[in-house]
Amino acid sequence: MNPFEKIFNYQVMSRLQESGTFTVTAHERAWLGTMLEHPSAEEAFSSDTLEKLRSLLQTDAPTPKGTHFVEKARSSQRQIYHPLLRVLRRLIATQSGLRLTCRTKHGLEFQQQSGFPYKLEYSMVKQEWYLIWYHTRHKTLMNTKLAHITAVSEQQIPADQSEPLMTAIAGRLEHKKRTALVEIVERYHKELSRILYAFSCFEKEVAYDEAQHRYTIRLQFMSDESEYVLSKLRFLGKRVRVIEGLYLQQRMAESASKALARYGVDVLEEEEVSGQAIG
Repeated sequence: MNPFEKIFNYQVMSRLQESGTFTVTAHERAWLGTMLEHPSAEEAFSSDTLEKLRSLLQTDAPTPKGTHFVEKARSSQRQIYHPLLRVLRRLIATQSGLRLTCRTKHGLEFQQQSGFPYKLEYSMVKQEWYLIWYHTRHKTLMNTKLAHITAVSEQQIPADQSEPLMTAIAGRLEHKKRTALVEIVERYHKELSRILYAFSCFEKEVAYDEAQHRYTIRLQFMSDESEYVLSKLRFLGKRVRVIEGLYLQQRMAESASKALARYGVDVLEEEEVSGQAIG
């Protein structure tokens, strides 16, 4: 492709983006048609949206499942999509209040709780959707599993109250944020993509110091996610080192001390015996 064609294509794509037009390939349209055949599509889209998408894809043949999908024995998997996602997403987008009925893990039910929805989050560890919302009566920030919510309805709130509520929620979440600086040991720089993948579900900034030939990752996470961060650090082992973040450093040192106490002496004795036998 010559430079003039590249300039022309760039101008065309820029105009399409400015007009809000989104281009898709025939392969992507075929995949979308296949996904719309899944039973979850009925819950993920409104009936009007689903009908419109299917009408637009009538001329496109869906991806043949027989040649592209081979399903073998697998363990039971929870349904990733939840029926309340679309309802809650609309309430969050319009900054409306809500009334919800939810239960605890022990079966105790709380009815018609007034609140303000803030964010939907999905836990990769527990494979659960969570709703972060502000309880307007108790003035507390709640984190509730969607599986524990039995009913949701919209509650109108004055327009001048939504902005202060958003500010209050953001302030409380900011207070719960923790940061840590993780250094990648130089001999494992080739495994950078693997290490970044391990931290893919966290907010992070990657920096490279050319003078010291050093990669560092600054992680941002909530205080209640510290244990999950520690599990990732233990998984990566000697590839990384925490250089900022006192709590994580202390916990990692504690884990190392317990491991040495459990295995260190026995391993050293076994090595000494093996050395004497060889000698």
